[in-house]
Amino acid sequence: MSPANLQSVSARTSENRPPAAGDEPAAADPLAQPTTACRGAGGQRAWGIERWLAHRLLRAIGRPPIRLVLCDGQEISESAVAPVARILFRDRATFWKVLLNPSLQFGDAYSDGRLEVEGDLVAFLEAVHRARIAAGTTGSRLPVALLHGMHRAQANTRAAARENIHHHYDIGNDFYRLWLDNEMIYSGAYFPTADTTLEDAQRAKLHYVCRKLRLTPGETVVEVGGGWGALALLLARDYGVTVKSFNISKSQILHARRRAKAEGLDSRVEFIEDDYRNISGRFDALVSLGMLEHVGARHYREFGQMMHRCLGPSGRGLIQSIGQDQPSDTNPWIDRRIFPGAYPPTLREMSDLFEPSGFSIIDVENLRLHYAQTLHHWLERFEASAERVAGMFDARFVRMWRLYLAGSCAAFAGGALQLFQVVFARPGMNEIPWTRSGLYTAETGP
Repeated sequence: MSPANLQSVSARTSENRPPAAGDEPAAADPLAQPTTACRGAGGQRAWGIERWLAHRLLRAIGRPPIRLVLCDGQEISESAVAPVARILFRDRATFWKVLLNPSLQFGDAYSDGRLEVEGDLVAFLEAVHRARIAAGTTGSRLPVALLHGMHRAQANTRAAARENIHHHYDIGNDFYRLWLDNEMIYSGAYFPTADTTLEDAQRAKLHYVCRKLRLTPGETVVEVGGGWGALALLLARDYGVTVKSFNISKSQILHARRRAKAEGLDSRVEFIEDDYRNISGRFDALVSLGMLEHVGARHYREFGQMMHRCLGPSGRGLIQSIGQDQPSDTNPWIDRRIFPGAYPPTLREMSDLFEPSGFSIIDVENLRLHYAQTLHHWLERFEASAERVAGMFDARFVRMWRLYLAGSCAAFAGGALQLFQVVFARPGMNEIPWTRSGLYTAETGP
C-alpha cells in the first residue's frame, strides 16, 4: 500500500472518540475479511473500539512508521511516512493481550507465531525505539495506563543469581558455538574498521581492554564473570599475568578449564566456580566484561566492597557493562524468557560501585555502535544456523532468540541501550597515561 493509501486508512479511523462497536470496515479494504476469531459476541465485527485503541497505542509509542494489521485485515497507522514493517495479529485475543501488556505479550505472541512482522525485524524494532525516544515515552514514563507491564527484576541473592545464570548460560555450549566467534566471547566487540571480522573484532576488544589496564608481566588479575575463558587465557598467554577468574555458570567454567589445560595455561589461570561476593585475596587489577548487568543496582555496593577488599594500593580496574541513559525497569519479557535478574545501569547508578569505596574514575567510553555491529554479526550467524537451533530446541525457541538478538541490535543502534567501559583506580594513583593515544597504537595486539 502506498503512503497515500496509508494516509487514507489513518484518516478514516483516527477519531479522538472510540468508534461505535458495530462500525464496519470500509468495503474497499481488500484484506477486510474477518475470521471467526475476529467476531464479537452475537457475531458482530466489534472492531470499532479496537481500531481506536490501536491508534492510541501507536500515538503512545511516538507514532513509529509501522502499520498494525488487525485480524479482519484493516491496517492502522499514525505515521505519514512509508512504513518499515507491518505487524499482523492472527486473532483478537492476541491483539488485546499485546494492547494491555505490550512489554511482555508482544514477545510471547511473536515467539508463538500468533503475531507476525512483515518486513525487516531489526528495522521495525529500531523504528519503535527511535519513536519512543523522540516522544519521551521510554522506560517508566509511558503516558497511558494501557502500556503498563514494566517489571523490576528480582534481587540477585546468591541463590537467585545462580538460578538466573543457569537459565541463560547453561542451555548448551553447542548452541552458543553456532553463532558466537571461535573464542565464544559473549560481549560487545571492538571494530577498528567497518569491515573487521567478528573474530578480529573480539580479539581487538580483548587487547583494547588490556591496554586500558596497563598490565605488566608478573601482575595478578581477578576477573569477575569470565564467560568461556577467552580473556583470562589471553591475559596469561600474551601479557604474562596470573589470573583468577570467577563465574557461576557450570558449563562455562568446565569449558574454560578444558581450554586452559589444553593450552598449558592451567598453572597461570584458575577458573573458580563461585559468587563474586566470595572473592578474596589481593590483586593488581580487576576486570569484568558483561557481568555487571547480572548484579542488580541494589547490589552495587556489595560489588564495590569486593573491589575495595581485593585491589591493592596501586590497584585499578575496568568494567564493561550494557547500560542506559536513564533508569528504567527491566522489560518483563527479557526478564522472564531470556535474562532473568538482568538490569542495565545508568552511569550514575554505576557510581555506586566506586564512590562509597573511594575509587577514582579514570576513563569512560561508550561503545554503543560497536555492540550494535556485534549483534548484527551474531544475528546473521544465528539465522544461518536456525534449522540446527530448531533441531536442538524447537521453532518457538528460534523465534524467541531471533527476537532477542534483533531487539538488542535495534536497541543499541537506536540509542535505547549503551555500552559503557569504565576504568577506575585507587585515588591518587598517578601511573596513568597523559593522553589516550597509546590505546590506538596497536588495534589487534599488545
